[in-house]
Amino acid sequence: MSDRIRLSGVTVNAPDALALGAFYAELTGGEVRGSAHWALVEGPDASIGFQQVDDFRATTWPSGDVPMQLHLEFFVDDLQATGARAVAAGATLLDVQPNADHCLVYADPVGHPFCLSMWETPAV
Repeated sequence: MSDRIRLSGVTVNAPDALALGAFYAELTGGEVRGSAHWALVEGPDASIGFQQVDDFRATTWPSGDVPMQLHLEFFVDDLQATGARAVAAGATLLDVQPNADHCLVYADPVGHPFCLSMWETPAV
């Protein structure tokens, strides 16, 4: 036994967990399973859970009435190719791009911001 803690995934609020999970499965090449209430995408590198929330409100990023509570980061090799793939899957490229030289910010179909980034954080 040890006191080591490892992150196994993250869970994101959604108006329909399975529908949003299907978007992220397409984006990451993972597989989605579950229901409209709770779903899981298992990809090659990590898992993302989705839970249905009745009063879901989309983030108004970068500022506004509904603050961003989290965003997902995806490391990519080609911003243009992966960005086109994200848009084809249902993402929207956001107007504000604070780090466009190495990272583009998109919104998923229900409004959660996520980044496609070529600036991978070195392992510690």
